[in-house]
Amino acid sequence: MKHPNRFLLLAGILLVATTLRAPFTIIAPLLEDIQSGYGLSATQVGLLITGPLLAFSAIAPFAAGLAGRWGTERTLFGALMVIAVGVLFRASGGVAPLYVGTVIIGSGIALGNVLLPSLLKRDFHDKVAPLTAMYVLTMGIAAAGGSALVIPLSTALHADWHLVSRLPLLLVVLAALVWLPQLRRPHVPAVHKLASGETPVSMLRSPLAWQVTAYLGLDCFLYYVGVSWLPAILRDTAGYSAAQAASLHGVLLLSTALPGLVLIPLAPKLRDQRAVATVLALSMSVGLLGFVLAPMHAVLWIVFFGIGAGGGLILALALISLRTSNAIEAAALSGMAQCIGYFFAAAGPPLIGKANEIAGNWQAPLSLCAALGVVMAVIGTYAGRNLHVGRAVAAASSPSRLDGDGGNFQQGVLGQTGNLHG
Repeated sequence: MKHPNRFLLLAGILLVATTLRAPFTIIAPLLEDIQSGYGLSATQVGLLITGPLLAFSAIAPFAAGLAGRWGTERTLFGALMVIAVGVLFRASGGVAPLYVGTVIIGSGIALGNVLLPSLLKRDFHDKVAPLTAMYVLTMGIAAAGGSALVIPLSTALHADWHLVSRLPLLLVVLAALVWLPQLRRPHVPAVHKLASGETPVSMLRSPLAWQVTAYLGLDCFLYYVGVSWLPAILRDTAGYSAAQAASLHGVLLLSTALPGLVLIPLAPKLRDQRAVATVLALSMSVGLLGFVLAPMHAVLWIVFFGIGAGGGLILALALISLRTSNAIEAAALSGMAQCIGYFFAAAGPPLIGKANEIAGNWQAPLSLCAALGVVMAVIGTYAGRNLHVGRAVAAASSPSRLDGDGGNFQQGVLGQTGNLHG
């Protein structure tokens, strides 16, 4: 059914997208103030990034069920309300509200991550590629703007982190107001069934499913280490001020959104994704090693890392669709990859923060992360093969299969991109 006002729907989708990263990432430039204010260790501060990731892992599998019962539009509106409650509770004062509010924010974002892209696929199937790129870029711009503004705003208002961390509420309120007309749409539940002769595939027994899961998990692990600790890394290794570090943190978030503009039109021309998976992973390793060897060129290394992390995430999520043959398999692989991948990624910020405390510098932790990028590149050569889970014969033996895999990349991105890092 064609939407009666596609412009208003698109505006609502893009505004909702602005709330799926900024409420989470805006806290990173404020971590030093939070740490000193509450006397937290680096590991405890890292849990502020871990909390939402655990929420992503726990809540994402239930998003489709909630949408099936209440409708996608209503569930998304509920997600906005959950995010708003989390932002307010996080800034209400005290250590417990800080952590509980952070988890609440992650729960709301998890719902939006899963459900928002389905609206693009349903109502804008004729403009999949450009609107997907616009959607990803919108998330990045909102997150980058929040990170770049939070320290200057705090200085101008003579306000502590409690006040400026509420900045994303403006985005949530605006998105909710524009989204209100969508609540009048009738709810039509979607039902997916296996076709005749198809049998379900056990993802836990599929090496390919584990390869996709590992690629996603490693990308998220490294991405959230960068998002969490980049301001501290810039201050400690290159002598940047808090305001400068916050601005460069915004550059990182923006650079993670840019690869989608290239990957979406490029990928249909590829016979498989091995080369791009390897290049993106190694790009992160180059950026991480750059901070160790030549921290004075921080902007260059931020761009290398951001392009690799953002592109790797888009690719990893697209692989969930590309490595499966039907919607049932895609849902199963998506659940496995996101639950296990985000659970693994949640360990990144506290572990690397603790490693920095033990080593007394960032060189050793960043070198370890660079090595993980190389491991991710190796895994990418397997996850990027033109195969499907549950099948023993490579699609590479069939030229028509090769072409079809690339052509489905746009659909794969659309079906999974909404699960981008919060």
